Amino acid sequence: MRATAAVLLVLCLLAISHAWDCQPVVDIKNLMQIDAGLGQVVATDTSQIPYYLVGDKWISLPGSLKHITVGPAGIWGVSNADSIYKYVAGNWVQAAGLLKQLDAGGDQFVVGSNMDNIPFCLTSSATVGYKGPGSPLPWTGLPGAVKYYSCGPFGCWAVNKNDDIFLMSLNQDCQNKGWSHIEGKLSMIEVATDGSVFGVNSAGSVYTRNGITASKPQGTGWSHVPMCMQMKHVTYDLGRLWVISKSGFTMVCTH
Repeated sequence: MRATAAVLLVLCLLAISHAWDCQPVVDIKNLMQIDAGLGQVVATDTSQIPYYLVGDKWISLPGSLKHITVGPAGIWGVSNADSIYKYVAGNWVQAAGLLKQLDAGGDQFVVGSNMDNIPFCLTSSATVGYKGPGSPLPWTGLPGAVKYYSCGPFGCWAVNKNDDIFLMSLNQDCQNKGWSHIEGKLSMIEVATDGSVFGVNSAGSVYTRNGITASKPQGTGWSHVPMCMQMKHVTYDLGRLWVISKSGFTMVCTH
């Protein structure tokens, strides 16, 4: 069965459009979620083991996490019980609150969504300075309801339970002017450190947003990124697109 899967993966890679050169990530299996930012890559597998990529080797981190993120705000994660942790000096330090998903890609602030799809933001001063239970952690509730939330230099993108897409301008103090609806449907979305936006829809198709700039953070439209199998998760950083298929394969693609 494993040999058959390997053959199918090779045929799949050969079928991908020449616009993207995709290679299998062979040193790690059964990833559930992956996040890249500032030249770093972290991931969790279906056993909820967190990993950090060093060179071409995946180093397991302590603890058990269902979601992990890396960016200007540091490395953060959430457990199966929605407990929040920050990676401090080689160990996970628990933070107050409960979130099912979070993102460290904003300008040193953290955002996330809880089990009721309520979005939250943690200011940059609280995020960077957090060292443990004695540090203040004033989570700010935001308007709307989102199930997945990611930030970059030009704004924060999110999707709700109906896969509708939204964009919010958010600063280091968590001040905002609410959500703007963006056309399209995605089940998850990620914003890169350079502002690039990628997402996956319910059918497993990958899309990227065109024309994003500081003066036009909403961009100009969606482009399909051809993949030869159904994907469930995507992240992008420094020219590398990391994708996880619904069948458990991980690939890294360059444009």
